[in-house]
Amino acid sequence: MMQEATVVIGQAEGLHARPAAEFVKLAHRFRSAVRLGLNGREADGKSIMAVMALGANHGAEVELRVEGEDAEEAFRALRAFLEGGGS
Repeated sequence: MMQEATVVIGQAEGLHARPAAEFVKLAHRFRSAVRLGLNGREADGKSIMAVMALGANHGAEVELRVEGEDAEEAFRALRAFLEGGGS
């Protein structure tokens, strides 16, 4: 199963340092593969360095793609985090 959508970063700090680390920690709670895309680049959502290297600032539109057995649950949690619902 795969879930995919464009998500606007609502985190005030974007996906830098602490929020990136929290996103990766959340992604690791799930078995599904997590990918983030921005400006033609793609990152492994379970790699802190890859997520930070995207340079996703507040208001950026990123592609969130989650694929695997728990994709629906993972997608909901990760999308809510990116939109600013988790911190």
